[in-house]
Amino acid sequence: MPAAPRVSDGCYTFTPSGLLLISSALPVIGAMLIELRRGIALHPATFTAVIAPEAVILAALNGNPDLRRFLFLFICGNYSRLISRISRDAANFEVRRPFTADQLLTILNEAGHTIIFIEHDPTLFEGAGHLLGPLSSALKQAGQESLVILYAPAMDRSFSALARQADRLIELLLPQEPERRQPYLGTRSVRDSALPKAQQTLEVS
Repeated sequence: MPAAPRVSDGCYTFTPSGLLLISSALPVIGAMLIELRRGIALHPATFTAVIAPEAVILAALNGNPDLRRFLFLFICGNYSRLISRISRDAANFEVRRPFTADQLLTILNEAGHTIIFIEHDPTLFEGAGHLLGPLSSALKQAGQESLVILYAPAMDRSFSALARQADRLIELLLPQEPERRQPYLGTRSVRDSALPKAQQTLEVS
């Protein structure tokens, strides 16, 4: 069970019991990190679930030119709110689009990237709730060596299940943003959600 949240400057940070929260104010020598907001950074070898406005996550990804030096895997569903607004000029930036939860699990098990960013798509899990546990474990496993980020603009049931084994759950709110937001329903249409399970994933360079 997660400990009580730490609340400061519009940020809620939950840390599972027994885990140490490392402040980004500490020096990190020879390491790569992604700063979401001053004093809030994501470090290598961690699995972090992040709920934040799109503008915040885009600024964090586009505002750090050093990320181009690392192998970056961006995973999203059939439609993405972010991918068209992320700088993708680096040769080591890879995009993969799973159409099913099974395909997402395969991608995570095969990933060997320094950074793995998953833009949550709840429609992947319609009729595949039995895979939420294995996927949460796969995210945790990947986070032992990579910087793994599971992102959504708002909480939903499948996101909560996937984040169950996260080292940190961070929620960032804009100053005037209400604390209670509407559930995130994803961006895929009903027609897209009916894609056959045998369809291959897309790889975009």
